[in-house]
Amino acid sequence: MRVAALYDIHGNLPALEAVLADVFAADVDRIIVGGDVVPGPMPRQTIERLLAIDTPTQFIQGNGDREIVSLRRGIHTGGFPDALRPMMQWVADQLTPADEQLLAGWPATIALTVPTVGEVLFCHATPRNDVEIFTAATPDNAVSTTLAGVTARVVVCGHTHMQFDRVVSGIRIVNAGSVGMPFQEPGAYWLLLDSSPAIAGHHVDLRCTAYDRDLAAAAVRQTDYPEADDFADRSILHPPAEQAMLDAFQPVTIRP
Repeated sequence: MRVAALYDIHGNLPALEAVLADVFAADVDRIIVGGDVVPGPMPRQTIERLLAIDTPTQFIQGNGDREIVSLRRGIHTGGFPDALRPMMQWVADQLTPADEQLLAGWPATIALTVPTVGEVLFCHATPRNDVEIFTAATPDNAVSTTLAGVTARVVVCGHTHMQFDRVVSGIRIVNAGSVGMPFQEPGAYWLLLDSSPAIAGHHVDLRCTAYDRDLAAAAVRQTDYPEADDFADRSILHPPAEQAMLDAFQPVTIRP
C-alpha cells in the first residue's frame, strides 16, 4: 500500500500539477490532502484539479481553509492578521457555494491503517487543533503535550511548511512540507508512505518535486490575486530559508 500526503498547496496549481505527476508515477493507492488548499492565487483551479483525481483522495481542513469558509459566511474570527484580509477575502470571493460546502465538510483529522506501518493519524497542525506551531527544533516536552490521547504509531502533519521526521513520546511525527509555499529550498514538497518490502523498516519517504518555477511565477502574476507578485517571488522563486523560519517560529510556545 502506498499513500501520498500533499499538504499546504496554497493555490499553487503549477506546483500541484508537478507533484501529481510524481504521485501518479509512484502508483499510490490513496492520496491525503492535508489542508490549506485554497489560500493562494489559483483557489478554484486547485480545487477542480484535486476533485478530478481518479485515485481515492481524502481531505483535511486546514486553518486557512476554515478561515476562508468563515469569511464567505460573513464571520470574522480574528484568526489572521488584518494585513492578510484583502488576500483572504479575494480567495473567498473566488469560491462558489458548492466549494464552501465542500471545504466546510472536510474533517480535522483522518486515521488510516497502513500495512507494516500501523495506524497513521493525519492532521493539519497537531492532533488537537489546526493552528499550533511546532518544528524540528521544538523541544520534545512541548510537542508531547499535543499528543495526549494519540494511539497512532505515526502522525503526519503540515502547517509550518518545513519537512521533518522525528520521534516524540514513542510516536513518529512527520511533517510533509508544503507543495505550494515552502519555507525551505525551492521545490514542491510532499510525503510518500510505503508499506513495500523494498523499504522495510523505513516506510516514510520525504519527497521534493522540481518544477518550472519561472513558468509558475509568470502564471501567478497573470492572476488577479492581490499578492500575486509577492507570492511569485517569495513562495515560488525565492522561498525563505529554513533556518530563518526555524528562528522565527522558535519563540512560539505550545500551551499545555
